[in-house]
Amino acid sequence: MKAPIDFFFDFSSPYSYIANEWVDAVAARTSRRVRRHAILLGATFQAAELKPPVAHPIKREYVLRDFARSARFEGLPYQPPPVFPIPTQNAARLFWWLAETRGDEAAAAWALAGLRAVFTRGVPLHEPDALKALAAEQGLDPAAAEAVWSDVAWKARLKRANDEAVAAGVFGAPFFIVDGEPFWGNDRRPQIERWLASGPF
Repeated sequence: MKAPIDFFFDFSSPYSYIANEWVDAVAARTSRRVRRHAILLGATFQAAELKPPVAHPIKREYVLRDFARSARFEGLPYQPPPVFPIPTQNAARLFWWLAETRGDEAAAAWALAGLRAVFTRGVPLHEPDALKALAAEQGLDPAAAEAVWSDVAWKARLKRANDEAVAAGVFGAPFFIVDGEPFWGNDRRPQIERWLASGPF
């Protein structure tokens, strides 16, 4: 079996939204699967002593423009969320709960729903009522979802995911590790495709 593509993402990352739309198809063409890791960019930024791109006055206007342009380039709908960035720990805790209790497909479906909710509908996933509404849309019991994201066990699981990401060298999102090789950013797609098709270069 070929090793999976490890895909690290944050529910508040526009580039993660875009990458999530193409990574499965890219993996499937070379008989790979995608292993998703929901993380918090704040944790990786802190470890790498970085600031979010939108925190830099000169860079902010560029990246806000590039988010929309990059989505258009991929033929994807994009609606800038009214609040950006947002804290996404609760959505990420639900991801890990689904991954470990219902499997990777359920977690991947939640990732897809959450990223699309934020970046095509402007859903404020940091607000409990909005997150519970999304959970209901996905067939989850809203009260049970809230219990999960409040549970110390799933808080600890997300912290472990963040720690593991930092230990693996992750400092942003989307971040991919293919056969031990790290690739950072949605714009690394051509390099990832070439690596998958013909190996190291």
